[in-house]
Amino acid sequence: MMTRRTFAGAAAAMTATSLLPAGARAASLPRATNIVMVHGLFADGSCWSEVIARLQPKGLNVTSVQNPLTTLDAAVAETQKVLDRQDGPTVLVGHSFSGMIVTEAGVHPKVTALVYVAARAPDAGEDYPALAKKFPTPPASAGIVFDGDEGRLTEAAFLRDFAGDLPEAKAKVLYAVQEPFHKALLQGKTKHAAWRVKPSFYAVSTEDRTINPDLERFMAKRMKATTIELKSSHLSLISHPDAIADLILEAAGYV
Repeated sequence: MMTRRTFAGAAAAMTATSLLPAGARAASLPRATNIVMVHGLFADGSCWSEVIARLQPKGLNVTSVQNPLTTLDAAVAETQKVLDRQDGPTVLVGHSFSGMIVTEAGVHPKVTALVYVAARAPDAGEDYPALAKKFPTPPASAGIVFDGDEGRLTEAAFLRDFAGDLPEAKAKVLYAVQEPFHKALLQGKTKHAAWRVKPSFYAVSTEDRTINPDLERFMAKRMKATTIELKSSHLSLISHPDAIADLILEAAGYV
């Protein structure tokens, strides 16, 4: 259930054709024909399936990037390749860790707006772990285990702290397709902050146990994003797909 919507428009937003105020209402945005989505840690591209199923009937061309989860540079390069293939204005959407990727790759000239779903949103060159330490550590952090250089969530942490508001059977299916990440991925820093020059939208998960909800609010406020709050676990894209799809449609100029 959507509990709050805030709006702000202060920074300039560079699109493929013109300058727009950051956080501008969808009516002021160019209508995007493409949506590119990026997944974060403990997931693969299929995590966007519920949202994709709501966007395709609107006539949108939707692509879910398969984030390699190896290094930030490799993940950004994979996203840029997908953006290069788009024909026309594109909304770039990121969940969780992939907010790093959206923040870096979002400067691509085809990207007209950014959508962050319970996602990291660092500034250019910012040490995200240092920023996160300013807020209480979320419970999911204690559930990460490593096999050499590869990290993943334990099943208990996945069900409780990552997908806590999903039916257990569904959460177990998602756990089964969890893609391990490489330690090197966490060492990357963004060189750009696309949210400083592009209209940005943010969905805060108020019951998040993977990223602290107050950290999400801080990042959304800092980027002057159009913001919604959902009573959701970290996986609002699965537990609240209608609200996430609506936010993306707004960013795409359909609302």
